Amino acid sequence: MAKHRNRISRRRLLTTTAMITLGAAALTPVTAQAYQAAPAPSASASASASASASASAASTGRAAPVYGDQSPVRALERAAHPLRSTDPGRNTADLRALSSMIGNAKVVGLGEATHGSHEFFTMKERLFRHLVEEKGFTTFALELSWSAGLEIDEYLQTGEGDARRIAKRALANSPWDREEFVSLITWMRDYNRHHPHRTVHFMGDDLGAPSINDAFFARVTGYVQRTHPESLPRLNELYAGLRPIDDVFAYFRKPMAERQRLADRAQQALELITNRKDSGAGTESGAGAGAGTASGGDAYAWAVQNAQFIAQTTKFLTMDINDPASVTAAQRFRDEVMARNVTWWQRRTGHKILLSAQNDHVGYAAGDPELYPKTQGSFLRDLMGGNYLPIGFTFYQGSFLSKDAALTGDWKEFTVGAPKPTTNEYVLDKVRHRNFYLDVRHAPLAARTWLNTTRPTRNIGTEFPHPDARVAIARSFDVLIHLHKVTAATKTKP
Repeated sequence: MAKHRNRISRRRLLTTTAMITLGAAALTPVTAQAYQAAPAPSASASASASASASASAASTGRAAPVYGDQSPVRALERAAHPLRSTDPGRNTADLRALSSMIGNAKVVGLGEATHGSHEFFTMKERLFRHLVEEKGFTTFALELSWSAGLEIDEYLQTGEGDARRIAKRALANSPWDREEFVSLITWMRDYNRHHPHRTVHFMGDDLGAPSINDAFFARVTGYVQRTHPESLPRLNELYAGLRPIDDVFAYFRKPMAERQRLADRAQQALELITNRKDSGAGTESGAGAGAGTASGGDAYAWAVQNAQFIAQTTKFLTMDINDPASVTAAQRFRDEVMARNVTWWQRRTGHKILLSAQNDHVGYAAGDPELYPKTQGSFLRDLMGGNYLPIGFTFYQGSFLSKDAALTGDWKEFTVGAPKPTTNEYVLDKVRHRNFYLDVRHAPLAARTWLNTTRPTRNIGTEFPHPDARVAIARSFDVLIHLHKVTAATKTKP
């Protein structure tokens, strides 16, 4: 048994390197990671959670788990609000209760149970539009590199270029290189055209891969050239051998000592800029400051943030993929960086943010503490308290995009049928609404007891097939959206 556990750990360790295959500067984990395993439920919890299968078995004819004398389905139905559509642009009356659940949260995390399903992606646009128009949200954040996010945001603010070409370049080879995200970016630009005094923004909150191009380094060196030209030679010296990062695969082949040296130099570059604040250089903003045109920031603050992104990425790239402890530390660091980037943007700009990421990242807990000891959602809760609210997604059946092997091949369509009776989705789909959402925090006691119990749950990442995650919904999310069926995201048009 010990050998078996070691073999699984080794496999997870090796496939972790595929984080860099998503392109578009996305460092997404390849495995469908589980949520943190919860303690075994008490006898009373087991009893109250046990009736679900009795109700479902009668309608399906299949053996189902026993939940006792009372099914959680009725309690879940009391909490559930029907979701009439996942498509943007329709009547949003069905989202009013969801708006109330969101309340005054400044950052709303919206997950996805796969990286490539149409309904997850379109629901993100639908909810973002609603939050912009009804609750004053102004930023859409994605687990995309900081540098790629700025490139998209500059298009949104200036209109220079073409939405489809910008999306293709910034999202290339990622699961978000799909028509659904072209639609989102197109709507955001159109909104800005009609609301020039209250524009919406796009940010990437992640580390940089597969590249950090020379144009991004120029954001940092350009600031120093304008404000402290005497420091430019030293900055260029520190970035020599690092600028640009063209290919993370090639970068990982560098000896560890060299990667560590480059990370140290990137940190020194950050310190050089941090120590050269100039009171006379604090009013510049916009693309020249390296911030898109996000309001509320001065040139110095954005230059430091951009230099920090380079330092954070090079630190992450000192990970030893053959050392489980190093991989775990790197994953924890990555989620912390994403949370701090979101918090920095929110505090600097004052924007309310819809944060899009995989369920594992937006939730409070992950189920593989060996690899994911702390999530972005957990860090955001620490940093923002009740100003952060995570929304998770589940689905019963359907299709999505993934890969046969994380390190090779293209994104392609996979399909799954009905889940096993022991899963969260099996019971959730017994609720009378085809699609629905519910407030996990304020559900009836029987529902909360059921939601607080760990069960297998689909959470599909960059490689398929992969075992189900083990999720206690109430321990990861404040709100849950359940969809009966999903379809694969739409390939971008030429």
